[in-house]
Amino acid sequence: MMMQQAQYPVQFSVDYPDRPLNRLTTAFRIFVAIPILILLGTVSGGVWSRTYANGRSVAVSAGAGGMLFVGPLLMILFRRKYPRWWFDWNLELQRFTNRVVIYVALMDDRYPATDQPQSVHLDYVYPDAAHDLNRWLPLVKWFLAIPHFIVLIFLWIAALVVTVIAWFAILFTGRYPRGLFDFVEGVFRWGQRVIAYAFLLVTDRYPPFSLAP
Repeated sequence: MMMQQAQYPVQFSVDYPDRPLNRLTTAFRIFVAIPILILLGTVSGGVWSRTYANGRSVAVSAGAGGMLFVGPLLMILFRRKYPRWWFDWNLELQRFTNRVVIYVALMDDRYPATDQPQSVHLDYVYPDAAHDLNRWLPLVKWFLAIPHFIVLIFLWIAALVVTVIAWFAILFTGRYPRGLFDFVEGVFRWGQRVIAYAFLLVTDRYPPFSLAP
């Protein structure tokens, strides 16, 4: 019971591929992933801009939906509610995003599904906004999370280096070294908890400075 109470309300894990990985798709992963990255962009929303030689700038908005932040913030602030379907949308979008990112990071060689968990497991505890969430805290969570952002910059750089090393390891051995896999998984877990705290607003518990589950 005490272990359950201590568990952070955002849980993230990736199944380790204890099998030979596809070396061909690994070698060209960034190109193979282009279609699913485009698809992810259509549901994540986005703005692209281009500046021409004459100084004229053109901005183009594409996609629909995207992560819901302002809406939940206003509902928690003024109504002390977090609509369940907004919560579900954010959770499913993060699950899909993580499947794509995990694929690009070489941690799974199965093409990302739009509606199946595959090897990625992400769960949030649905909050009772009236009792579990401070109505004023969403205004400053992004600021309180700044120490995490600073640490994560260095962790993401390290994860990128590790991914490059894993790319060579898979090409030569067909395997993703377990120690490297656990490190990258931990970085994703850390980042996901910070996103859930600072932007998805699903918990008021401050994220741990830890790569561990």
